[in-house]
Amino acid sequence: MVTETDNKTLKKNNMNWNDVLQILKNNPSPPKRVEKTDEEWKRLLTPEQYRVTRLHGDERPFSGEYCELFTPGIYTCLCCGTELFDSTVKFDSGTGWPSFTEPVKNNVVKYQPDNRYGMQNVEVLCNVCDAQLGHVFPDGPPPSGLRFCINSVSLKKEETAKATNDQESLEIATLGGGCFWCTEAVLDELEGVVEVISGYAGGETKDPNYSQISNGNTGHAEVVQVRFNPKIISYADILRVFFATHNPTSLNRQGADIGNQYRSIILFHSEAQRQTALDIIREMQTAFDRPIVTEVVPYKTFYKAEAYHQDYYSSNPEKAYCQMVINPKLQKLRLQFKDSLKKKVFDQVKN
Repeated sequence: MVTETDNKTLKKNNMNWNDVLQILKNNPSPPKRVEKTDEEWKRLLTPEQYRVTRLHGDERPFSGEYCELFTPGIYTCLCCGTELFDSTVKFDSGTGWPSFTEPVKNNVVKYQPDNRYGMQNVEVLCNVCDAQLGHVFPDGPPPSGLRFCINSVSLKKEETAKATNDQESLEIATLGGGCFWCTEAVLDELEGVVEVISGYAGGETKDPNYSQISNGNTGHAEVVQVRFNPKIISYADILRVFFATHNPTSLNRQGADIGNQYRSIILFHSEAQRQTALDIIREMQTAFDRPIVTEVVPYKTFYKAEAYHQDYYSSNPEKAYCQMVINPKLQKLRLQFKDSLKKKVFDQVKN
């Protein structure tokens, strides 16, 4: 017999905490069953895998191989291979365990009360083989508001055609708004931004280094290359943040940083990006008293900056430049664009 709970698995998930509490009372029928004896599981699994998946243990926080991995793929059950979670719904919760907003289908996991340690939690298990996966909590990002906190050791990541397609669906934006330390720190806080790399573009000198760039004779600007998921954040919205967090009316200068390497520039990767950039400039012009002087030019080549420039703000938050120049930009971002922030950033702001 197909129950109302089973019918939910045929629809897009869109789960919330109330759904979890309802399913907890009547778990859906599994797509199939895999059953083995305890001795068989012991032969198939390492002692740690057995402890976590069969004895309902938990791995230490920040110890799992998938904790900080965000490359595309499908996360399957270690014990039976059932597809459980898609990398597109994985997020950095800051808790030390891989976190997801929902399973690939509602009937691949099941729930049961966990009252150990004097707490009332909801445990998540594989609905096919009963492997213990982790727990679910009502403190995740929208739209589900759920955080599936899962042990890495309970999972196996599979590269699939879908994962390849997800990777290929990412888009690239190349932007310069003064010192790339600032632009990188700002755009890296946006939900949907997968990666931000600092580098040089817009000039003719091949393989420039920072010393050459600082002389201002290469024609290159300090830029960032942003890989983002357009299903989560649009190119237009990235540009809106870009214009709101630097001064696009200042020619070859941002604050005390002076020179053409600090010019405001958008290097478009397609005709669609070019048109979007022009549209957003017209839209944003109303917010400025002086004309926007941002260059809009075709993308040619990007040269990645030296390693010490990458993740500069997160590695050096105590530095004077970070405190006096980058922090005010981040404060403005978090105030004006709080609905566009990654979950971990939003939680920091909220607290």
